Amino acid sequence: MDLKKLSKILSVKNGALELKDKAGLKAIMDELIYEAVFTEDKDKQIALFTLIKEAAKASNAVPASIQELYEEMGRNYPGFTVPAINIRGLTYDTAKAIFRKANEMNVGALIFEIARSEIGYTKQRPLEYSTVVLAAAVKEGFSGPVFIQGDHFQLVRKNYLADPKPETDYVRGLIKEAIEAEFYNIDIDSSTLVDLDKPTIKEQQRPNFEKAAELGAYIREIQPKGIDVSIGGEIGEIGGKNSTPDELRGYLDGFKEIFKAGKGLSKLSVQTGTSHGGVVLPDGTLAKVKIDFDTLRILSNMARKEYGLSGCVQHGASTLPEEAFHMFPETGTSEVHLATGFQNIMYDSKATPAEFRDEVYSFIKKEYAKEWKEGQTEEQFIYSTRKKGFGPLKKNWWDLPSNVKKPVMKELEDRFGLLFDKLKVRNTKDIVNRTVKSVIVKKEIPVSLRKEL
Repeated sequence: MDLKKLSKILSVKNGALELKDKAGLKAIMDELIYEAVFTEDKDKQIALFTLIKEAAKASNAVPASIQELYEEMGRNYPGFTVPAINIRGLTYDTAKAIFRKANEMNVGALIFEIARSEIGYTKQRPLEYSTVVLAAAVKEGFSGPVFIQGDHFQLVRKNYLADPKPETDYVRGLIKEAIEAEFYNIDIDSSTLVDLDKPTIKEQQRPNFEKAAELGAYIREIQPKGIDVSIGGEIGEIGGKNSTPDELRGYLDGFKEIFKAGKGLSKLSVQTGTSHGGVVLPDGTLAKVKIDFDTLRILSNMARKEYGLSGCVQHGASTLPEEAFHMFPETGTSEVHLATGFQNIMYDSKATPAEFRDEVYSFIKKEYAKEWKEGQTEEQFIYSTRKKGFGPLKKNWWDLPSNVKKPVMKELEDRFGLLFDKLKVRNTKDIVNRTVKSVIVKKEIPVSLRKEL
């Protein structure tokens, strides 16, 4: 695109961006974000990402921490569960669909997130992800706090046991990169380090809470002035056995004893019977999942009443049947993580051309053949691996014609609307605006781009 067009919309004074034409910015955003994501000039890319994010803040779409809302939920549970949505592909279009539905339903309590593993296979570094989300907010005229979250910033057990330092350093580096990209919500997942050979539950949880406290202190050390990053902890490896009250106490008591770096955790992820992506049967359909809602209710109540947290977090929920979702607010669950169900709509929609889907599946069968486990049917292999078809083929997805993307996005929008209703986040804009103060962290526009403007 011709960057000269931008000079009528934006200007730079003393390194800071000024927005002259909000409508003009909305009109040009599709073209601008496409250029930013797909330019091969890395310096230009960083400059454009910075420009777009600063323009979003000037449009009042501001990256924020959900900490203060979660403190309010800890004092007085308001009866809704915050959806945290992982977007693996068609990120800009999907984020626009989310913001459209949020505007329509007056939703403010909503998180956009990406996990450590997803950053890798979807080829979306934190700066790209946060920029694309904020570009979508501008395009749809969404204003107010935008919550962007690092999900499952996880220590990989086998790497950690082989040598703790490089694995810890990697996660510290990822935290630093995410906070610089204005992810002000980070979930530390050191539940992988739980040692079940120890005699007591507290000792089993010790490697988990010690590492969470260490990484939490690092977050507090590097977070911007005026912002308390919302930090989540985790006690149960998702897909493992269900969490217990004793595990919750063992972890949170241990964390509290050693964490002295300011505000502690805002929430706690627990295991209640789900697995990421659901369990796929040989014919490619999903097995029915039974969530232990009693465990969620008990643990969320304890987290709030005994420790002042917002409640507990449910992972791996997007493939649950529709009738399950109303149970999350009813059991006091503070946050629910949703990913695979949206990916499934993108792949399985009648609007997605069969030849395009076949092209992606052929790529997956060739590139990830080593991941085809013995005894897996082709349907099982494709289902478990197709999440990896988004990153390397990002441009192919983005370039799908609008007569394909539009009906797919309509299906997604309908799904978001249903989830927002079931999770009771309709009309949460007011409580978000009342509790969360948006702090604008200004980033300097690189010199290369200043000359263009």
